[in-house]
Amino acid sequence: MYQYDVTFIGSGHANWHAAVDLAKAGKKVAIVEKDIIAGTCTNYGCNAKFLLESPFEFMDGLARYEKAGIAKTGEISWEKLMAYKKEEIPTYSPMLEGMFAHLSIDVLKGHGQLKDTHTVLIDEKEITTDYIVIGTGQRPARLNIPGNEWFQDSRAFLDMDHMPERIVFIGAGIIALEFATMASLLGSEVHIIEFADRALAAYPEKMVASVVEKMTADGVNFHFNQAVSSVEKTADGLLIKTVQGLEIETDTIIDATGRVSNVEGLGLETVGVDFDRTGIKVNEFMQTSLSNIYASGDVVSKTIPRLTPTASFESSYIAEHILGNPAPINYPVVPNVVFTLPRLAQVGVTIAEAEANPEQYKIVDIPFGKQLKFQTKLETESHFTLIVGSDKTLKGAALLGHEAGEMINLLTLIINQKLTAKDLNRMIFAFPATTNGLLGALKQALA
Repeated sequence: MYQYDVTFIGSGHANWHAAVDLAKAGKKVAIVEKDIIAGTCTNYGCNAKFLLESPFEFMDGLARYEKAGIAKTGEISWEKLMAYKKEEIPTYSPMLEGMFAHLSIDVLKGHGQLKDTHTVLIDEKEITTDYIVIGTGQRPARLNIPGNEWFQDSRAFLDMDHMPERIVFIGAGIIALEFATMASLLGSEVHIIEFADRALAAYPEKMVASVVEKMTADGVNFHFNQAVSSVEKTADGLLIKTVQGLEIETDTIIDATGRVSNVEGLGLETVGVDFDRTGIKVNEFMQTSLSNIYASGDVVSKTIPRLTPTASFESSYIAEHILGNPAPINYPVVPNVVFTLPRLAQVGVTIAEAEANPEQYKIVDIPFGKQLKFQTKLETESHFTLIVGSDKTLKGAALLGHEAGEMINLLTLIINQKLTAKDLNRMIFAFPATTNGLLGALKQALA
């Protein structure tokens, strides 16, 4: 007889949803956590980013309305905003701990590792368990070059009391562009150094170009085709150098070159769980090479986007599987959003996939901001691309615009439900909401 039915290593979204579901089903559950309860997204990532970024969205909207005679007023104090963030974000972890206590979920503080297939070692303490779920997530990568001890990461940026006067981001991915947007609008000298020839490689090139153009106009300096080679401490700050000869003196350097899975120190080798540099290997049931040990979230080696909603989805599935659901995991389409100004979002079949398979897909471009300025709040650059299948249902979409994040959720629902133009015509939607214009264009595309 084991002490616990299910033990989770890690308390983030990849684990706690399953823990709650299993506890409600009457299982004896433990969560092992060496850091703050609720994981990276809640404490150091998504929540903090969204809280800090939202005021910039409002200011960007006001700037658009200057052409309509509305004076742009107000300013953003990063210091006050950060003080609010440090007051608000720490309240979430205790709320989750309270829910765990209410459900009789044991929270065991310390570093968890596998001693054998049914034993978890937590520092010096051992517990036994029937099932184990590993949801240890990822951490920021660190570029291996001389001077990298001066680098900071996304977690540090989201905790800075003062915005640096000069800041360099290494990498032109989601984190770099989102953070650079805020820094530049606060007046910092901002540089982004990227090894490739463009930013946001996974997103449509024309839409990304529009974002880069606006960020450049707002003061961000992009340096493509540059490989960072070293960093030196100087009397006035930090000097970052590239192989190609670029040199930039700055106050702060953010390494945004990616993330790596937290697989070290878990005892995976000891018990025979299969993993590599991309993460823990799982089958179609989220089981590792040992059937009673599961893995969930960002630590998993997978092609599905590593996002908080994906981790939550996997977590809920694992609970169902442990409770007796024999079906393999079946991912729906996964939407994602880049919180630049304007926003970028996409879901389902990409434009590149559609272009490569013209017999299966029709690409419909909609210059939304130029057609319906009042509904896009004077955002003339707003643009939608819809991917329609041969069965006349929506298969994918890419959106550029202020409200792309909200709109992509609506389109995700339409894709998953395989709604047709006829289905949409049987519904009534609010007007003149921005989504009403999108739905009108969508019905024409599906006809």
